Amino acid sequence: MSENVVHLHKDTTPAEPAPATVTTLTVVPDPAPPAPTPLWVRSGRALKHAVTHESTKTAARTVARHTLYVAGGARIVGRRAWDGRTAARYERFMRTAEAAGNMETAAEWEERGQHFRDARHRRRMDLLHSPVDAAKGLLVGTGTGIGSLVALGVVMAVATKDASDVVTPLMAVVNFINLLITIVSVVWGPLVTLGPFLALLALWAVGSKQQAAPQWALPATVRNGDGEPITPSIVVKALRDLGVPALRKAIKEMGDAGASMLGPIRIAGCGVEVDVTLPSGVATNEVQGKRRKLAENLTRHEHEVFVTIPQAARTVRLWIADSGALDEPIGPSPLVTDETMTADYAKGRAPWGQDLRGDAAALSLYQRHLLITGLSNQGKTVALRSLALWLALDRSVEFWVGDLKGVGDWNMFDGLAARLIQGPTDEHVIQVTEMVEDAVEEMNRRIQAPPGTQFPALIVIVDEAQMAFMCPAKDDEKRPYGGSKATSRYFMAVRKIHNQGRAVNVLMWQGTQDPTDQNLPKLVREGAHTRASLALGTESQARMALGDKAVDGGAAPNLLRPGLDQGTLVLASSGIAIPAGQASITVRTHYIDDDAAEAIVDRAKALRDGVTTLHAVDRGEERDPLADIAHVIGDAPRLLTLDILKRLAILSEDAYGDWTFGDLKRVLEAEGEEPKKSNGRMAVHRDHVLRALANRDSEGSASASE
Repeated sequence: MSENVVHLHKDTTPAEPAPATVTTLTVVPDPAPPAPTPLWVRSGRALKHAVTHESTKTAARTVARHTLYVAGGARIVGRRAWDGRTAARYERFMRTAEAAGNMETAAEWEERGQHFRDARHRRRMDLLHSPVDAAKGLLVGTGTGIGSLVALGVVMAVATKDASDVVTPLMAVVNFINLLITIVSVVWGPLVTLGPFLALLALWAVGSKQQAAPQWALPATVRNGDGEPITPSIVVKALRDLGVPALRKAIKEMGDAGASMLGPIRIAGCGVEVDVTLPSGVATNEVQGKRRKLAENLTRHEHEVFVTIPQAARTVRLWIADSGALDEPIGPSPLVTDETMTADYAKGRAPWGQDLRGDAAALSLYQRHLLITGLSNQGKTVALRSLALWLALDRSVEFWVGDLKGVGDWNMFDGLAARLIQGPTDEHVIQVTEMVEDAVEEMNRRIQAPPGTQFPALIVIVDEAQMAFMCPAKDDEKRPYGGSKATSRYFMAVRKIHNQGRAVNVLMWQGTQDPTDQNLPKLVREGAHTRASLALGTESQARMALGDKAVDGGAAPNLLRPGLDQGTLVLASSGIAIPAGQASITVRTHYIDDDAAEAIVDRAKALRDGVTTLHAVDRGEERDPLADIAHVIGDAPRLLTLDILKRLAILSEDAYGDWTFGDLKRVLEAEGEEPKKSNGRMAVHRDHVLRALANRDSEGSASASE
C-alpha cells in the first residue's frame, strides 16, 4: 500500500496586507514502479545462456560424437564387407600404384584381383549344387544315425533282457532335441530384443576405435608444443611471423591468407617437404637468414629445419623433420649386413648413408678427387674410411695410405694397401710427401703410355692432411714440405695430381679438420670434385669446405651440432643424386666401427692374391737385399721383376732407388737363384727366395758352429 507524502509550503509572496498568513497543503504521489519483464523475454535469455554455455556445447558434441560413431562404424563395416565380397580393394591398390608410376606393382595387384574373381566364381557355382548335396547328405546322415541308434538299443535290450530298451537311445536323442527347442524358445525373445542394441554397440566400438566422426565433434587434444604436425596454416603463420615486413604485408593482403604461396606438402623420409613461392619484394636469403626463428615458429629445433633454393625462381624449399627424428640412428651399413657385396670402381656407387628423405645416399667415386673436412671428433675418418672400404671390394683398385694422426684408425689396411704410413711427426709428413710425389711419377708414367691404355685406379689417401700443409720441415735444398708456395713439395704434388691425375685414374683423397687458408689452401680445396663437410664453426669455414655456390644455395655445415650430429655431412658433388636446383645434399653416414672394418678388409683381401704393404723406414739403415726382396714379394707366389724394383725403391730410395734388373739378378745369382720367365715376362718366385734365405741361414749357422 503506497503512502502519500504531505509537503507544507509557506506563501510569502508580497501582496496586499492580509488579515492572516495563508498556509497551502499539497499532496504529491510516489513515482510508479517499473513494469515487470515479460515472461517470454526472460525465457529467451535463459534459453540463449543455456544453449551457448560451454557445458551445453560439450554435451552436444559428446552426443553427436557417439551418435556419429555408430554411423561411422556402420560405414566402415559396410566398406569392409564390400571389399571382402568384391574386388574393390584390388582395384583401389591398382589405381594407387598406377598413380605412383609403379606399373609392376599395378600389374601384380591386377593379377591378384583376377585370382580373387576366379575363386569367387567357383564358390558361386558350388552354391548351385549345394542344396541337392545337402539334402542327400541329410537323408544319408539321418538314416545312418537312426540305424545306429536302433542297433545300440538292440544291444541294450539283449544285455538287459528288456525289449523296451530298443527305443531308449532313440528317445534320448528326441528328448535332447526337445530340450534344445525349449532353450531356444526361452532365449529367442530376449535375444531378438537385445540383438539390435548389441549390433549398435558393435558398430559404435568400431567407429570409436577409428575415430569415425567429424573433427568438430572429436574431443580437443592437448599438445605439448613439441612436434606439431605440419599443416599449410602452420607454415604460413611461421612465415608471417618471421620478421620480414614485406612478407608479412604480402600475406596479409592475399585473399587466401597466403595459401597460394605453398606447394603440396610431401612426405620426405623422416619429415615433410614443401616449396614456398615468395611474393614480390621478398628475397630468398631473407628467409634463409632466419632459419632459427623459422624453426621455432614451426615448433622445431634449428637443426630440424633445412632451407634450400630449388630451381624455380623466387622459391625456397623447406624440409622439416619430425620432432626428434634426426637424433635416431639410421641403421648399419650394407657393407656390414651384406657379406656378398662387391664394388665396381667405374660403374658402382658407394653406400655412404641416407639423405634427409630417408633414401639411400650412394656416391660415385669414378675419377673424382675427394676432400672431407670438419671439426675434430665429428666422424671424418670413419666417413672417409667407409668409402675406401667399399672401393677395396674391387680387387683392381690399389691404395696408398698416409695417416698423419697415427692412432691406428687405418691399421686394418695393413696387407691391403700397397703403402701405409702412420704417425704424426714431421718425419711421417716427409714420408707421406714422398709417397704423393711417387704418385705424381706414376701419373706421369701413365700419361706417357700409348693412347687408349687402361689403368687400374690408384687411390692416394692422406688423413689429417692439415699436418702436411703446416709442416715446417725443409729438405736438403731448403724446399719446405709444408706451406702453399710454388716451392712447397706436398702442395705442389697434390696440385699436379688434381690437374691431371683423374684422366689416368690416379686420385687424391684428403681428410682435414678445422679448415683455414693456411692448413687448406684455396687451390687444393677447389681441386676436389667431391667436397664434403661435417660440423664446422663458422660460415667462412663452410665456404672454404664446400665453395660459395653450395653455401649460397643453402648448404650450412656450420649449423650442424658438434658432438650431436656426428657423421652427418653436407655434400657437394656430381657423383650423387642431388634434387634439381640444389647445390648440395645433407647425408647421414653409416657408422662402421673398427671390428666391422676389419671384417670388410678381410673380405677384400680374399679377393686379392696377396698384397705386401710397404711401411716407411728410417733413412741410412743398413739393408739386407735378399730379405728385402722376400719382403716386397710378400704372399704372392711370384712377382714380376719390374714390380720388385718399384717396391724396393719405395722401401728404401737411398738403397734401391738406382737399382736395375742387373742389380736384382746379381743378388739372386749370388745366392744360387735367378729370375725366370712366367708367361713371357721375367719374374721372381717367392719359394726360390725363401729357399735362398734358408740356405744362407743354415750356412751361417754351420760357420758359426765351426
